[in-house]
Amino acid sequence: MKKKKEKIIQADTEGGQRAGEAIVEVIENQLADNNPPETKLTLERLMTLGESRENAIRYISTALSVEIFGALKHKEPYNNERYLNNLKALPKLPDGFE
Repeated sequence: MKKKKEKIIQADTEGGQRAGEAIVEVIENQLADNNPPETKLTLERLMTLGESRENAIRYISTALSVEIFGALKHKEPYNNERYLNNLKALPKLPDGFE
């Protein structure tokens, strides 16, 4: 019998679930394209620290969510430097995720 694959995102609402799945898709594309390479390096580092792939993706999604939230809520431009710094700081969560 095949083991059911764990959902990476488990949101409370349908909209939250769709948003979370879209963020995971962006991360999977970053990994496939190796762009930025820091995403793959962060995934590998977190897994070396003992995180499952799914949990590592969850951590990475927090760093990406900061950028999406900033763009939508505060009308800020995408801040690649902040994204990369937040990736490097993981598993410490970005401000606002504690």
